[in-house]
Amino acid sequence: MMWRHVVMVSLSLSLSLIHSSYPQDCPSRQDLMSSLRQAHKLLSAHEASYLQSLRTLRKKLSLLQGAALRLASRSNGTCPTLDTPANGRKLGKAMAVGHEVHFLCEPGFELVGSETRVCQESLSWSGQQPSCTNINECAQTPCLNGGTCVDEVNQYICMCPKGWTGANCQTPSLTYWSVLTNSSSASSRPSRCTQLQGSTHCTCEAGFTLSGRDSSLCTDIDECELFRSGRTGRLCVHACVNTAGSYRCACPAGYALAPDQRRCRDVDECASRQHNCTREDVCVNTYGGFQCVRPECPRPKSNATYVKTSPLRCERSPCPVDQQACAQAPSSVSFHYLPLVSNLSAPRVLFRVSAARVLGDSLRFGLLGGRGRRHFTVQRSDRRTGQLLLVSPVKGPATLDAEMEMTELERGTVLGRYVTKVTLLVSPYDF
Repeated sequence: MMWRHVVMVSLSLSLSLIHSSYPQDCPSRQDLMSSLRQAHKLLSAHEASYLQSLRTLRKKLSLLQGAALRLASRSNGTCPTLDTPANGRKLGKAMAVGHEVHFLCEPGFELVGSETRVCQESLSWSGQQPSCTNINECAQTPCLNGGTCVDEVNQYICMCPKGWTGANCQTPSLTYWSVLTNSSSASSRPSRCTQLQGSTHCTCEAGFTLSGRDSSLCTDIDECELFRSGRTGRLCVHACVNTAGSYRCACPAGYALAPDQRRCRDVDECASRQHNCTREDVCVNTYGGFQCVRPECPRPKSNATYVKTSPLRCERSPCPVDQQACAQAPSSVSFHYLPLVSNLSAPRVLFRVSAARVLGDSLRFGLLGGRGRRHFTVQRSDRRTGQLLLVSPVKGPATLDAEMEMTELERGTVLGRYVTKVTLLVSPYDF
């Protein structure tokens, strides 16, 4: 309305100027065209000024709106609570915009991910959620002279071969004569002797035995070697480490010592977030480790295309009319990952496939293929269920897979095919 008012005033002014210029006589055509051009220029100038004012006003309103939103987010909004990584610490409790949260790992663990995360104006955290992974102290091969390194949290243990001892298997084992001249060694100590009715009786602490010609020394009993192949069985499920007067058990990387201090139990890196899988990956825990998997849908073939409906399932898109080859392609493809220990006893049921409802008059189960097919077979357990069997033990480490198919039929005509790809991740260990 304001612009229209300015235009009307300008137009009235222009017409009045034309009228006042020629009060008595009619203007000539040339004079009239000149006056009209002046009026047009005046109107154009007013229009340009008005449009520029509108643009400036819009810009200022936009800036004011953005500033108001930022102020509201700072005063009211907070970022979601961050989890503390397993075997680590979180420093900082404020969740408002601009605040920082820092992460640290316990000794023996290293940080994977963002060390510092900032609450952004979008009320989301910068960076990625960190995790603390165990540092493999054996990576630098600290054990000498053929010693075997066993990684533990914040330390390592060297299992020395015969003839060598020391923290890194750097010292030759003591001989009988060197023990006599060095009774303060950790593997030997003086015996405790008493005189009774003219005879001497010497004893040792638990874990030591008398040695020397006069029973004056006690030497350490190597329980690990003593029970290595005894009838009573091994002392430790994995590795036995002899200590002065005793022993202790150790586990490989990816395992932790069980409460009985003898067996090893698997550490679930996926559940405890001790992995480096991305958001697009699926973390699969295995015995002694983990794997990051990202299965892909089958490639388009015979006009059959697939869509990923979940991280571990693909479904076929509707087929074009009269495309029989497309209709015969699998209706869905599912992916399953099974961790196994080495040399698992067989036969054993590994996996079952069942139909929730049956449209046809029969179901058929079969094995399509895969690596290590000789280890598997498929059999029916009831009318609607088929099961994948392991028929022979598998020595790890190994990765095997089998494709199991369930076909739905109506009077011999295929109504649908459903494929399940099962991948076995076999550990190097039998526990």
